[in-house]
Amino acid sequence: MNALSTPLMRELNSALRSLTHDPSIGAVVLTGSERAFAAGADIKEMKDLSFSSAYGSDFIALWSELTSISLPVIAAVNGHALGGGCELAMMADILYCGPKATFGQPEIKLGVIPGAGGSQRLTRAVGKSKAMEIVLTGKTFSGAEAERWGLASKCFETAEGAVEGALDTAETIAGYGRLAVKAAKEVVNQAYEGSLAEGVKYERRVFHALFATKDQKIGGFPTLHMGS
Repeated sequence: MNALSTPLMRELNSALRSLTHDPSIGAVVLTGSERAFAAGADIKEMKDLSFSSAYGSDFIALWSELTSISLPVIAAVNGHALGGGCELAMMADILYCGPKATFGQPEIKLGVIPGAGGSQRLTRAVGKSKAMEIVLTGKTFSGAEAERWGLASKCFETAEGAVEGALDTAETIAGYGRLAVKAAKEVVNQAYEGSLAEGVKYERRVFHALFATKDQKIGGFPTLHMGS
């Protein structure tokens, strides 16, 4: 069921870092099985935690490293994506899912709350009322609902279709200039995290900077010849 634990997340982060430094890699697809993308955090790892040990070690902070890599990450979700699994899926840049995908933040049932950004990313994606209902009740929601609410880009008709769709999109992205893709990801994230005015200014500065790149000269605008 792909329960998330510190060792697993360290391994995932290490793999992502190595891919980021590989010039032949242009995008990443993150997926699980048809039964579960990730059914949640490893309860055994958390059951004996105290406040001092959790706070002192900054428990699960390393889970958010996924958001710091420059490569686009596409999550293909089938089956359960609950708790930490839902949070991990929401950290991806693009989220695709299959017809039996099930999302949720059931931490309230264990006497805790989402701890890896779930309350924040879910609220930004679906709005306060829906996010509050999901977090306070622990209710799950389907892939079709995730698409309808704007959390997922697309819900496919089959589990295989979700993975194939993610791979197709990754191939398309990987075919573009890597600097432009990196910049595009940065400016969209800026819109997500900051104000509109700050985002527009940041986007314009990055847009200007791309005119100094080789990719823009090869695949960009044609040269304009102005008459005297």
